[in-house]
Amino acid sequence: MIIYREENEIIREALKNINLPKNVYIFDTTLRDGEQTPGVSLTVDEKVEIAVKLDELGVDVIEAGFPISSLGEREAIKKICSLNLNAEICGLARARKEDIDAAIDCGVDRIHTFIATSPLHRKYKLKMDKEEIIERAIEAIEYIKEHGIKVEFSAEDATRTELNYLKEVYKKAIEAGADIINVPDTVGVMIPRAMNYLIKYLNDLDVTISVHCHNDFGLAVANSLAAVEAGAKQIHCTINGLGERGGNAALEEVVMSLHCIYGIKTNIKTEKLYEVSKLVAKYTEINVQPNKAIVGENAFAHESGIHAHGVLAHALTYEPIPPELVGQKRKIILGKHTGTHAIKAKLKELGYNNLTEEQFKEIVKRIKSLGDKGKRITDRDVEAIVEDVLGRVAKKERVVDLEQIAVMTGNIIPTASVALRINKDVKKVSSIGVGPVDAAIKAIQKAIGEKIKLKEYHLSAITGGTDALAEVVVKLESDGKEVITKAASEDIVRASVEAVIDGINRLLKKH
Repeated sequence: MIIYREENEIIREALKNINLPKNVYIFDTTLRDGEQTPGVSLTVDEKVEIAVKLDELGVDVIEAGFPISSLGEREAIKKICSLNLNAEICGLARARKEDIDAAIDCGVDRIHTFIATSPLHRKYKLKMDKEEIIERAIEAIEYIKEHGIKVEFSAEDATRTELNYLKEVYKKAIEAGADIINVPDTVGVMIPRAMNYLIKYLNDLDVTISVHCHNDFGLAVANSLAAVEAGAKQIHCTINGLGERGGNAALEEVVMSLHCIYGIKTNIKTEKLYEVSKLVAKYTEINVQPNKAIVGENAFAHESGIHAHGVLAHALTYEPIPPELVGQKRKIILGKHTGTHAIKAKLKELGYNNLTEEQFKEIVKRIKSLGDKGKRITDRDVEAIVEDVLGRVAKKERVVDLEQIAVMTGNIIPTASVALRINKDVKKVSSIGVGPVDAAIKAIQKAIGEKIKLKEYHLSAITGGTDALAEVVVKLESDGKEVITKAASEDIVRASVEAVIDGINRLLKKH
């Protein structure tokens, strides 16, 4: 594994005077804060399946839910607790006896209890003074400890709380028996420098410090890492960065940054990250953005000719880590920016190894043409193009070839005009039909003057969308002889005409 703290001089120098922890604990809150994503609601069975996968992934703590919120929530948490997973199972509870009792009833290993401390929350939400909040926190922690359960305590909206008061709250929580204190950036307003300062300010407290960062300004992962640099030893995160509003720190980004940039260990089996990401996306019905770091479909995809060439020569030129490390695969995407090296590599990957130079040039031309029209080219598109090019009678061997075609349709009878080169002569013919394809094929048949019949015609769109590459397969017959040919193009009429002309040339060769 590449560890940039060792390999990269700039990072090494920047971190050389920082006393980093050897290990960081991963507290996953996908099933609690992640499920609070607007529009997300998981069934009991879905929560249980995700919990099993999180345990296989190696998270240290699974925050399975908020037990007081519903009967279904309690049922899911009880089922997860009954599985005897390796991860600690945690339940969320406000600093209220009824919340705590609901969590205790579920059989959790840890209770994450919280109460807000910021002036805004004190005045507008809780309507409590500073001392009342401390008393409530102490009562909750002591009540949990009486039941022999581990306590993680959060001062909600910690990052908008007065520093002295925040430290006082945490001191009292530790005296009451809190095993871990968590610092939530509840509305994601911190910057890395400020988070680093805050954790250092709290670092003299004799307890494990955790952070819970929201992503309202896109800084959740950066703030979480800044907290680790200052001494935090646990990070709250979610798969795919799910969570309320802008989400939480994305587990996959946090973990890979710790492993590969800082050289800090976690218990995460990184090769399972992509698999778990896909499962969570499936059940939450929130698709991962293509350019999402680590688990996005484009995270290890390359189209640019320069990038693709570099990656094919040596992967680390344009990839910071091997895709297999996170369960992904490298993808060479073909389009208008793709160079010949990438196209050759893709053709080799698809099993096309014996192309002539002329065939290769035609394939490159066709791929670039599709890319210029704004289409992302799939492997199936490439296969259709190659099969089309390989299946055609070579130009120098053709008796009949298409010079021009024009089609008119709409509120008139569909009409097609074709100009065909037959041997050395060019013949121009027009015909009508029930549609543009029918008109074009009838015009060709009229121009040829041979008894060539269209026996079968099949059209299929290779990929979705109105700009899909169309594949046409035709069966032609003449004097008892039959041929089947196909052609592919984003223009259905063009594909149909090319398939028919190729079939005509094959029949003429047979004669």
